[in-house]
Amino acid sequence: MAIGDIIVGIDIGTSKVSAVVGEVNNFGQIETICSTSYKCSGLKKGKIINEEEISLSISKAVDDAEDEAGLKINSAYITIPGKYVTIVQNSVTREVKDKYAGITLKDVQTAIMQVRDVEVPENQTLIDLGINKIVLENGKVVADPIGNLSSIFTVHAEVILAEKEYVRQISSIMKKAGLEIDGIIPIALAERNLILDTNELYDNVMILDIGAGNTEIGVFDGNNFTYTNTIPLGGDSITSDIALVLNISEEEADKLKRQYGLALKSFIDNDNEIMLNTCKDETRNKVIKSSELIEIIEARIEEIFALVNKDITSIGIKQKINNVILTGQGITNISKSDVAGKIALNIPVKISTGRAISMVRPEYRTSYALVRYIAARPFAKSVSSSIDSDTKENKIKVILEKIKEFFYS
Repeated sequence: MAIGDIIVGIDIGTSKVSAVVGEVNNFGQIETICSTSYKCSGLKKGKIINEEEISLSISKAVDDAEDEAGLKINSAYITIPGKYVTIVQNSVTREVKDKYAGITLKDVQTAIMQVRDVEVPENQTLIDLGINKIVLENGKVVADPIGNLSSIFTVHAEVILAEKEYVRQISSIMKKAGLEIDGIIPIALAERNLILDTNELYDNVMILDIGAGNTEIGVFDGNNFTYTNTIPLGGDSITSDIALVLNISEEEADKLKRQYGLALKSFIDNDNEIMLNTCKDETRNKVIKSSELIEIIEARIEEIFALVNKDITSIGIKQKINNVILTGQGITNISKSDVAGKIALNIPVKISTGRAISMVRPEYRTSYALVRYIAARPFAKSVSSSIDSDTKENKIKVILEKIKEFFYS
């Protein structure tokens, strides 16, 4: 990464679009310039149902960011749900041009260009490339092989593909918002370094990000990103269940979920009475027991974990997962959700305690994680988004080199 690079990350969620603008400082860390969000309901169950609404929400979030940062944003990186993503593991071994001079940057870049060369199905397109590890001739694993004296080296990577139709839709949406796409990154991959503790980065873990409308699955075998998918249920599903069963407004249902949020009825201390303020059923008492409410919450949470369990079992990766890390606004405010997850999955489950996660407000975590992920990319010539500075006077116009080489070439 280059000091001073400005990176724009945009995440399209079920309930909102969030944008983060970050700058790489002298220590190679990301300093947040601004964070903005705007409501959006153009995405439902992971599917784009209204391109115009999403485009408008992106425009609003970006306009606010431009006003706050004093910049004109021309491009951004954007997330993609796991359901549209396929991961292909690949490796390539390359001979060094001059073993006495050591491995050069050109040697590494050539190997990276070769490792991305996989068979791509007609309905998919390559969107990203992740370097898992680089192994020297003597078997030593190095993060940066440049300068090492070795006759050959092997690059292990994951080639990330996405459905062409979804990429086409995202491209159309961004174009309508007046933005170019710098890169498209799976949500779970972007979140990994934010969500996980240092020791978890080297473990076989599954990240479960339960948001408003979707649950994102990301499975990692150490550095290897092995699987991702999207379950079309989230925190809003719990709210809707409460509203439907108790015949109350969505607003009151959400308030009750937050106030009495408990994932397992067996953990109730006091079965208090709750007065329902918006109950539309005149034939029933407007007072319920808290256990009735928690029973509704428990049923939906159980279903979410059951669907996750079915998914990872059906593709044969469950036995490889040592720990599950739980995150997301749709679940983490519901007490004992980790216990419910452990019961359903029969795998240890914990709420994310990643040190970096407390640095940013929950509504901006995914877009901030995306900016961090891009800033940390190895061997990239540039990662900067296209920015015009000093837009008010428009006297000094500096356009940073925009990354079009998504794959480090």
